[in-house]
Amino acid sequence: MPKKVDPGERRRQIAQALHRVTAARGLDEVSVRHVAAEAGVSAGQVQHWFRTKDQMLRFALDTVSEQVEARLGRHMDEIEHGTPRQAVRALLIELLPLDDERRLEAHVAVAFGARAAVSPEIARSVREGMDQLRGFIAERIRASGAREPVDHPERAAAALTALVDGLAVHTLAEQCTPEDAEAALDDQLDTLFGP
Repeated sequence: MPKKVDPGERRRQIAQALHRVTAARGLDEVSVRHVAAEAGVSAGQVQHWFRTKDQMLRFALDTVSEQVEARLGRHMDEIEHGTPRQAVRALLIELLPLDDERRLEAHVAVAFGARAAVSPEIARSVREGMDQLRGFIAERIRASGAREPVDHPERAAAALTALVDGLAVHTLAEQCTPEDAEAALDDQLDTLFGP
């Protein structure tokens, strides 16, 4: 009797393979054939779950978001009950490629960020997630009574997320060590919130 496959698990297996292909080759090189080979399944199995490349890419983006959200769940006490600085740091530190899991996710995020420049659907999805993140950070800046009054918390939030994006790219390109990226984030948080 054939082994029964959990559909959710198979889709996650394919998404993980897609993440690895994206990190190694970039989104332009993603194909059903490459993803199937990386996942150790047939091209037909990939096509069974994803009729188009866009569906496959959208699922990959969603799974990266879910993985980050799951990790953030481990920091909920800090996020909900910590100081504004602790809450913001707990969120942003998860976006830096400080270990293998976050490094793979950062490769995918950078690839999707570039793709968003030419794909309205991906741009919309990326923008929605970024708007939520910036909104949360801006709220924490307002609540913090930041060291120096911040006239535009939304701009400060945009600057922090841009810093993390840049640090992620520099870390992936080995222009910056993970330790230096983390220290740079902490320095900026100290400037905004105080040590």
